[in-house]
Amino acid sequence: MNFVELLGLAVAPGFAIVLYIYLKDKHEREPLVLLLTSFFFGALSTFITLGITVPFNALIELRRGDVVDEFFDAMFKVALIEEFSKFFFVRFVLYYNKNFNEPFDGIVYSVMVGMGFATLENIIYVFHSGIQTGILRMFTAVPAHATFAVFMGYFLGRAKFTHHKEVALSVLALLSATLFHGAYDYFWFIADTHGVWAGIWIGSIVALILGFVLARKAIRIHQQASPFSPANVDHDSFD
Repeated sequence: MNFVELLGLAVAPGFAIVLYIYLKDKHEREPLVLLLTSFFFGALSTFITLGITVPFNALIELRRGDVVDEFFDAMFKVALIEEFSKFFFVRFVLYYNKNFNEPFDGIVYSVMVGMGFATLENIIYVFHSGIQTGILRMFTAVPAHATFAVFMGYFLGRAKFTHHKEVALSVLALLSATLFHGAYDYFWFIADTHGVWAGIWIGSIVALILGFVLARKAIRIHQQASPFSPANVDHDSFD
């Protein structure tokens, strides 16, 4: 494949998910410029991840194939650092934007940031490893990043409009994304060192499917809770 085809393969999954979430925001859609800015923040978060991971790797050496070290690697060195890098922009920048005015916006902005991260990451992987990696990641890693983002956004959407639990829900936003991300990566890491024949990779697929199911439910809950939904508008106020 040529440069343009590889680039298209790398960016297509992220853009498809961005469009899906944008269309799910049925009642009060966000400004396109702000969505593009959020996507850019996601790409920028990869550099925050690198800035934390590089010194971390220099200080702590983990053994490949060791189930405990691989768990620490997946859950803390990868999942927590990556999710914190994305969380930073959603919670401390986009969270205070005036357009973040309903719970579903937490999902929208988290997914935009998540897809910015996942798309840049995907470009690197596809150009390094080729078309097969691109096709595999189209159905695994990129959608997985979307589910992590939905979890984060669901709880941040609740945090913004549940003020007495704002801190607890914000922490839960980061932890839920980290937990699913870490579980997904852990089984892939173990499978990579023990061979795919061991069937351990199935754990990642189970985590991904569970993530899809819960993410769809989270989207539906916040859609129904929208104050801009006709079902939730106080019609008496217009009398």
